[in-house]
Amino acid sequence: MLDNLEANRKAAVFGALDSIKKRYFGRLLGDRGIKVKAPKVSGVVETTLGKITTIPKIVQKNMNEIEIQPILKNYAYVRILYNTMANEYFYEAIEPKLIEEESELLDVLKEILVGNLELLEDSERAQKENYLRRMVDGVLRELGVELHPVSKERIMYYVFRDFIRYGPIDVVMTDVQVEDVSCDGVQVPLYIYHRKYGSIPSNLKFDSAEELDSFVVWLAQRSGKHISVAQPMLDATIPDGSRLQATLGMHVTKRGSSFTIRRFRENPFTPLDLVRFKTMSPEMMAYLWLAIENGQSMLICGGTASGKTTTLNAILLFIPPQMKIVSIEDTRELNLPHENWVPLLTRAGFGGKSAHSGKPAGEIDMFDLLTAALRQRPQYMMIGEVRGPEAFVVFQAMATGKSAYTTFHADDVQAMVHRLENDPINLPRALVAALDIVLLQAQVKVGTDMTRRVKAMVEVVGTDPESNELITNSAYTWNPADDTFNYSGHSYVYEKISLARNWNQRRMEQEVKRRLDIFDYMKRSDIKNYRDVAKIVSGYYKDPDGMIKMVRDTLASQGVQVPAS
Repeated sequence: MLDNLEANRKAAVFGALDSIKKRYFGRLLGDRGIKVKAPKVSGVVETTLGKITTIPKIVQKNMNEIEIQPILKNYAYVRILYNTMANEYFYEAIEPKLIEEESELLDVLKEILVGNLELLEDSERAQKENYLRRMVDGVLRELGVELHPVSKERIMYYVFRDFIRYGPIDVVMTDVQVEDVSCDGVQVPLYIYHRKYGSIPSNLKFDSAEELDSFVVWLAQRSGKHISVAQPMLDATIPDGSRLQATLGMHVTKRGSSFTIRRFRENPFTPLDLVRFKTMSPEMMAYLWLAIENGQSMLICGGTASGKTTTLNAILLFIPPQMKIVSIEDTRELNLPHENWVPLLTRAGFGGKSAHSGKPAGEIDMFDLLTAALRQRPQYMMIGEVRGPEAFVVFQAMATGKSAYTTFHADDVQAMVHRLENDPINLPRALVAALDIVLLQAQVKVGTDMTRRVKAMVEVVGTDPESNELITNSAYTWNPADDTFNYSGHSYVYEKISLARNWNQRRMEQEVKRRLDIFDYMKRSDIKNYRDVAKIVSGYYKDPDGMIKMVRDTLASQGVQVPAS
């Protein structure tokens, strides 16, 4: 295995290992859990410690443990602490603690593996781990080192972590409770946005500029992108689908390189999750189901980190399964189970700007993708976020009968209209009126917790012929005093759907009730995976009477009063 190493490198490796072996065999390390047997040609290192990772005791008196969760059982844990002096939570990532000898051996193994490793990016993680384990076993045999299983597992944890996972930030990238990871510079603690505790500091940080710069470059490479002094800013999508924004060096950030990762969920939140989180009520979700099923266009507005894209992805599960869907994004965030879906992504250009287009050669922006998407005759269009001239194409599509859904940075309807009608979008008021629903979402404080709430579902009715002002109706609003949602008593969207489907008011109420019963059934059946939720919705579209009969029979067997199917 070492035949392809240069002779001088091989000598350096063996020299480093000789130093390690002398330390292993030269002294008794009982206080660290290490015992040494009689030296042999192949030395044996034993440990009396039974655990690969031990949870350290809390030393600071002002720190109280709130909870501890295994991230990778027996290997990595997360402990949430509360600092009573600073009145803030603290995120502690706990990994295996290596003694000096294990650290030196790990460095030697990494040096050898870097020169000999061929990992295929599209291989499964288990395949990569098996391959790495065989490589390490071979290297240890060549070097004549035999490790106790616990020592070996500690070392293998870091080999796996640094070669096929996310290196020093792997714990937070594996923690399902983490939404965002933010590094603001050298010697600055990484800040974690936790679903339960909000934005909190952690015990993770980069100690040197070289280490941080190297990690940012590595993240860019993992994303298939390039970052350099010439181009020190980067927007990319890392392999697990998470969104990366990074800067390199001190050219644009004075505290050194920085990065922010917005986590991507392989199992996205479903409509049921949003109801469970009280982001909106079941009645509001039934309203959205009917609206999306019947092609009502929608703009989801809110501030940064208000959960706009999460809500958009969740409610898109209501799109009928046979419909043609096209989505357009800068970085991939939407995740749908529909087969008839074309996800389009923008592409950065290369080199200087073209005299013809004014864009770098090869650049494909949202405007280009929107133009191409409309030629594909989609029934539903999704745009990750509108912020420029592409908004004109989106609203033109709405005006011509296309169902379009997108997110937008605005806190209320007035701010939305102001942004749409001014630079750089410059949308005429008549096109704004092509919108059907504006969903206003915000990050709010309920009690002591930071959470998300849909503040209002606003229907765009039209424009006043005299004042040209937008006429709106708030169908649902959130009451912050008691954290409840109120229905205004009238919906123009329900009116439009009833007219198009030839339903009377009683039939509309029955349709809403059917969807509420389906939500209740999924909740009681503990259906959480987004594909399972999509199957229920799809089943209802294919056989509504059969599905609602099954749902109501199940609910009735559990003692729930339901109408006759």
